[in-house]
Amino acid sequence: MVHVLNRDHSIIQQYLSEIRDKNVQKDRMRFRRNMERMGEAIAYEISKHLSFHEVEVETPLGMASCLKLHNNIVLGTILRAGLPLHHGMLNVFDGADNAIISAYRKHSSDVEFEIEIEYMSSPSLEDKTLILSDPMLATGMSMVSAYKVLTGQRGTPQHTHIVSVIASEQGLEYTRKHLPANITYWIVALDPEMNAKSYIVPGIGDAGDLSFGEKLE
Repeated sequence: MVHVLNRDHSIIQQYLSEIRDKNVQKDRMRFRRNMERMGEAIAYEISKHLSFHEVEVETPLGMASCLKLHNNIVLGTILRAGLPLHHGMLNVFDGADNAIISAYRKHSSDVEFEIEIEYMSSPSLEDKTLILSDPMLATGMSMVSAYKVLTGQRGTPQHTHIVSVIASEQGLEYTRKHLPANITYWIVALDPEMNAKSYIVPGIGDAGDLSFGEKLE
């Protein structure tokens, strides 16, 4: 199942327009906050598809029947670009466990690269709900590598949701081809192509640099 959220009208369209706008991007704090708000909005949409159980809650005036989230959630993200998006989802799923993966493009030329996983910290994923996010799903290689490292070392989730703000059509196709068929995808915008350096077009540029400043390669 693939959900493309900008096909419907919602406030998420406003956030998307601002993170794309090269003039608004100059305000680094606003860019991070918009990514965070994206995470909150996407987490709310995901919550509609999760399980809840009934509990009795005592109020100052009596008892109320309420629903509480049943799923054991692990929020996973890929450093460094994924941190603001991850934080937004953690604002919603505030009791979730967390998984952090450090991955980068190791270039052999200007256009050719492999994905290197340097570090991973995660609880057990066995029978839990994994929500794995990366703001940009370009080639899909980082997402596939992160998923395989997590599940290879920490167990098999009951279900996995993959979250990206912007995905390329090629990246989504690659990810779906190389990961299990029962994963649910949550994409805000699906862009048509990548350039020669595997950046999404029209995209937004480098999400990590826009959030935290330029880095030395």
